[in-house]
Amino acid sequence: MKHRIAGRKLGRPTDHRLALYRNLVADLLRYEKIVTTEAKAREAGPLAEKMITLGKEGTLHARRQALAFTRDKPVVEKLFAQIGPRYASRPGGYTRLLKLGPRLGDGAPMAQLELV
Repeated sequence: MKHRIAGRKLGRPTDHRLALYRNLVADLLRYEKIVTTEAKAREAGPLAEKMITLGKEGTLHARRQALAFTRDKPVVEKLFAQIGPRYASRPGGYTRLLKLGPRLGDGAPMAQLELV
């Protein structure tokens, strides 16, 4: 039984998995659209939503929390200067997941994660 066990392990150790999530979220905020496997996109989406919520708050504490997660100053600058104010009136649902079909090499289901 998998009661109270959330998230996917993606076949990686914990530190590698957390670094992967950080990089996916940073790239999504930098380019506003990423193409990755469906499982990775499903895990990165809610984390990106939390970062955008921090960007909407705009406080120093929120900025430090975002920097602690992404560790990329230009991305955090963009998050608080452009992305946060853009979604100021939206109460959530900042990302969209579009399924793209299988990858040619190994048949992994691919998806595009983008900002709405």
